Amino acid sequence: MMHPDVLGWVATAVLMATLIRQMVKQWQSPNPEAVSKWLFVGQMTASALFTAYSAMLGSTVFVVTNAMLLLTAVVGQVMAWRRRGGPRTPPPC
Repeated sequence: MMHPDVLGWVATAVLMATLIRQMVKQWQSPNPEAVSKWLFVGQMTASALFTAYSAMLGSTVFVVTNAMLLLTAVVGQVMAWRRRGGPRTPPPC
């Protein structure tokens, strides 16, 4: 019988491959405004909370998976900023 963690690691690999492909597609998109900044904010917040939750439960698979999801959200946000010309700064007063 297969250990449940094997299924978790396979799911993690599929999810990461999907997200990385989406990040590449986003980077190549001619319209950098196509992805909402709130997508990344929400993903970063949820991933950070799920990483902490998974650590409290002692689930290595989910700690690693959620930490990787957090990393993809951060990378996605940085890519979006770079495509838009850097982080938005308020105009001088």
